[in-house]
Amino acid sequence: MKTAVPMAKGIRSGSNWKRLAGVAIVLALVAGVAGCAGGVSRETTGSVSRSAGKPVDQLSASELPGAAASLGKAYTKNTKNKDVALRYANVLQMQGHQEQALAVMRKLVIDLPQDRTVLAAYGKALAGIGQFEPALDAIRRAQTPEYPDWKLLSAEGAIHDQIGEKAQARELYRKALDIKPNEPSVLSNLGMSYILDGDLKTAETYLRSAVQQPGADSRVRQNLALVVGLQGRFDEAEQIASQELSPEQAQANVAYLRGMLSQQNAWKQLKAEDKKKAVGQ
Repeated sequence: MKTAVPMAKGIRSGSNWKRLAGVAIVLALVAGVAGCAGGVSRETTGSVSRSAGKPVDQLSASELPGAAASLGKAYTKNTKNKDVALRYANVLQMQGHQEQALAVMRKLVIDLPQDRTVLAAYGKALAGIGQFEPALDAIRRAQTPEYPDWKLLSAEGAIHDQIGEKAQARELYRKALDIKPNEPSVLSNLGMSYILDGDLKTAETYLRSAVQQPGADSRVRQNLALVVGLQGRFDEAEQIASQELSPEQAQANVAYLRGMLSQQNAWKQLKAEDKKKAVGQ
């Protein structure tokens, strides 16, 4: 499973750093689960643009609208085309259209109720709108205990992180790594799990390991930029982010982080003053 979207989207989705990590963990389900449980062809049928034919995890932010429009047309022509429906739902989620993505997957799971790939993607779509228990059920139904799929283990771990079950989440990530050692997406999920726990140094260790692995994509590097920025190392965070984003986007992300952390510090100071006043009374 691939990990989270570029920092620009993650940062703008939350009001504090823990929420940012939570958003990133949910979005970790976006690009990889559709390839679980038997695989999905990257070739699509119908009139689909070149960007729509690229692997979802390789689409840039500027390519998403065109891919969504093209895949939407292909999906309308044939809603039972599994490859098109899965890709369309993935792109919709990457754009933040979670309800629409879920509608696509609900239709597909009705047509293909036993398909493991479809069940996994349906679970991902449910998680995207916060329906975590049904999401876990769908992903577990897609899993084969005798031949466990590391992507599904990682997806299940991401959901456990969202509901605050850190120990279960990390156990699942480590089981996934037993099957697929040094997989960057799983290492990145582990890192984001530690961000949720407030352990930024451990999170950075896992994310730095993740970006050094073959196959690490832009989302892994943007997650590293996020955790570096959350520790106040803004210049370094901007340098990492600018490898994937435009200079303007990277600067905007870091500016947002600066403002967010400054606001958090202000609230901490106010709370500390309130405590002093309470003690003095």
